[in-house]
Amino acid sequence: MKEPVLIVMAAGMGSRYGGLKQMDPVGSAGELIIDFSLYDAVMAGFKKVIFIIKKEMEEDFRALVDDRAGRFIEVEYAFQDLHDLPAGYSVPEGRVKPWGTCHAVLSCKDKVDGPFAVINADDYYGAGAFHSIYEFLERAEDGEQYCYGMIGYLLENTLTENGHVARGVCETTEDGYLAGITERTKIMWRNGEIQYTENDEDWFSVPEGTTVSMNFWGFTPSMMREMEDRFPAFLDKALAENPMKGEF
Repeated sequence: MKEPVLIVMAAGMGSRYGGLKQMDPVGSAGELIIDFSLYDAVMAGFKKVIFIIKKEMEEDFRALVDDRAGRFIEVEYAFQDLHDLPAGYSVPEGRVKPWGTCHAVLSCKDKVDGPFAVINADDYYGAGAFHSIYEFLERAEDGEQYCYGMIGYLLENTLTENGHVARGVCETTEDGYLAGITERTKIMWRNGEIQYTENDEDWFSVPEGTTVSMNFWGFTPSMMREMEDRFPAFLDKALAENPMKGEF
């Protein structure tokens, strides 16, 4: 069994935040959020991390990672490039938005040949999450169905008292399997309840105890093949229907 690898998505700019929050210190000794994740990952057993970044961020990222966390875990970099498309496809004129999460992770396809976990650079997940996903990946094996996993969180533990957040609200079966995810882009505490809105007028309640995704996934190598195989079909649809903002 190949050693599980950690993939960290760090290419996105924090548009609401107003900058690269991945690079802002948050700890008393100048730690970044990602320093806490990498510490927890190493303690859970991960020996290699791949950062997905923009090429122009490489020098700044290396200065923050290589001589710090890089002393304790092998570090590699992959670059998400808007123009990295299958043969026969090109970026439509005027598009600047990247092609989405799956396109970002595909930038690592030549660096990963075993099970892998995927996280965001700017979220705090907690030590237990890394232990759980590492243990899952150690035993994950595809059978008649692919063997993938997601770390779920209780919705109320992921909200802030300072406005709204976006969360993937999950449907789960009684035995803990993931049945579906619906993204709610504006969900918050409101009038003592957890509520979301799609139009800033109509509000709907979500019960406490609901499982949500914080974008912490575990996959066998088959996921890379599936994403690569499905990318052209996505492009055909997106280029016809939403060429400026369609995301894979």
